[in-house]
Amino acid sequence: MEEIITYFETIPTVHRSIILVGGITFFWLLEGILPLVSFNYKKWKHAGPNFFFTLTTILINMPLAFLLLATSDWTIANNFGIINWLPEMPLWAYVIVGLLLLDFIGAYLAHFTEHKVKPLWMVHLVHHTDHKVDTTTANRHHPLESVIRYIFTLFGVFLVGAPMGVVMLYQSLSLVFTQFNHANIKLPRKLDKALSYVIVSPDMHKVHHHYKLPYTDSNYGNIFSLWDRLCGTYMEYDRDDIVYGVDTFFDEEENSKIGVLLKQPFHSYKKPTGQEEVTY
Repeated sequence: MEEIITYFETIPTVHRSIILVGGITFFWLLEGILPLVSFNYKKWKHAGPNFFFTLTTILINMPLAFLLLATSDWTIANNFGIINWLPEMPLWAYVIVGLLLLDFIGAYLAHFTEHKVKPLWMVHLVHHTDHKVDTTTANRHHPLESVIRYIFTLFGVFLVGAPMGVVMLYQSLSLVFTQFNHANIKLPRKLDKALSYVIVSPDMHKVHHHYKLPYTDSNYGNIFSLWDRLCGTYMEYDRDDIVYGVDTFFDEEENSKIGVLLKQPFHSYKKPTGQEEVTY
């Protein structure tokens, strides 16, 4: 475990790039072998906007990485943060607690907040208006959401008091897991269900992408399923009945245009005629 943490403390940028590209490539190929839904689409064309938003996320996060390092170093130097206040424990337990807490604040809490605060929901809509959810959907986030998520992660590092090795391990795992649970893959139901007791499995997360409430407001987790179960936001829905998208933004063609997606957070909208205005 010590060797792993030491490696992630100084993980080269090229290695982080390999994790990103390697994960997408692996799950992209696996989707062709074990597809959950046989989408009638040109996969590269669908992936275009999603790759664009992957790039904007990278461009936003890279120059801000120094803040994560500075915050982490400060917490260690000042013995600040939850895991630094806990009784002495083996390194592996220290790492697991750190990962759990970072996942709660940086992923679950951030995601939950985005669904409950309307301006943030409008930003997060870019992610939900993908009608063909696959592994490229994982990084389909508006640039504003990349900033929002970064702030939550930074706050998590500060509050948890995580050393940089644990922070980088968390970010790497978070990236791979979001590619995994968004991937259009069909695992055996029993295996997927068993996985969902510990981690966020593909079937579990796909419920979150169903186009109607209350399912859209469920299963917010990214790595660990623990937080949804503890916080009462865990839901199940048959994967064969899931319809992707958002019922208030149903134009698939518009939702595949980068220009439209960039303006989506600033779009005021109402439900179709005869229905009340949408509130979240």
